[in-house]
Amino acid sequence: MSKVAPCLWFDGVAEAAARFYASLLPGSQIDAILRNPVDTPSGPTGSVLVVEFTLAGQSFMALNGGPQFPFSPAVSFKIDCDDQSEVDRLWDALSADGGQPGQCGWLTDRFGVSWQIVPKGLLPLLADPGRAPRVMTALMAMGKLDLAALQAA
Repeated sequence: MSKVAPCLWFDGVAEAAARFYASLLPGSQIDAILRNPVDTPSGPTGSVLVVEFTLAGQSFMALNGGPQFPFSPAVSFKIDCDDQSEVDRLWDALSADGGQPGQCGWLTDRFGVSWQIVPKGLLPLLADPGRAPRVMTALMAMGKLDLAALQAA
């Protein structure tokens, strides 16, 4: 387990979100589900309070805390993808069922969490001073990132 783990605050859908995320990447699983021992503002006795899960080897906690604190794009999770097919698969899964595609590889999933779906080949392109301006211009015009188009820029 990680010493530091993000805690994601949900309004009643912590278990569904954790199960969805764990289904997307290897090295992911539900580790524990803790239920409310008494009625609380976030749910009745026996309802899911906390889900501890691992996502690609990183520990997370999902908390059913209530509607007080919605997610914001100010915090997002970046997934480094090995190739375009992984970019496509994750983009499609995370933007489905009410998710919202964004610009430059960003999207918000159906639970309101923001993600950056990034091919591993992007950062070397942006680090190349001769190519970086063209790559950044191409990137700014994209929703889902297209590695071949970025390499061609």
